[in-house]
Amino acid sequence: MARLVIVLLTLVLVAGVFLAGLKQQWWPVPRHWNPFMALHLDDPITPVTRWKLRRLGDRPEACGAVLNTAPEGALDALPLEDYTPVESCPLTNVVRVRSTVVAFNNSFVARCPLVAAWSLYERRRLQPLAREYFDQPVAEVWHYGTFACRNIYHREDDRRSDHATASALDVAAFSLADGTRVSVRDHWDDEGEKGAFLHAAFDGACGLFGTALGPDYNAAHADHFHFGLRGFGICR
Repeated sequence: MARLVIVLLTLVLVAGVFLAGLKQQWWPVPRHWNPFMALHLDDPITPVTRWKLRRLGDRPEACGAVLNTAPEGALDALPLEDYTPVESCPLTNVVRVRSTVVAFNNSFVARCPLVAAWSLYERRRLQPLAREYFDQPVAEVWHYGTFACRNIYHREDDRRSDHATASALDVAAFSLADGTRVSVRDHWDDEGEKGAFLHAAFDGACGLFGTALGPDYNAAHADHFHFGLRGFGICR
């Protein structure tokens, strides 16, 4: 028993020294693996990325600094003051997104960490997949918006939706550089490259966004992907 206690104490001590080393930069740990270093939008995605994104929820200045790390021309977003567009649904730490590397069918207001997550997803997952399957990038994303002051599934007695705080983006379709359209509603069950691309694009969102829901989850998501902040790697 005494030996076990000594082993456990030793492991705790080693872990403490290791974490202290990360924080003080005693060892050259890459930024994207170091939980104590700020997130950059050109970083590779690692298991630490999701944790860094979660930390930005109540830190507008830190999140704004993260958005400023986007490569030139990769993000056109305007920080907004906190406001309440609809009674009982205040919006905090939000920005208006006009474009990223892609164009959008409409600009939208979203929580800053959601925009950071989307930028990482687009750069590290979506565009590489588009080039893999179609040999060209996604040029435009069609979405159903982010903000809706409501409970989930519009149920009066249920919890608030992620959309009530602009913390989720509903993605309906992608347009490629040559104009080809890939739609969740029309092509999710497609047995060709469009269907394969959509499944890969959805899988690529899992673990980066807090919640990723698609057509296999329920009928309410038959025509779009729901990418939200709530949760920790929910993928259905």
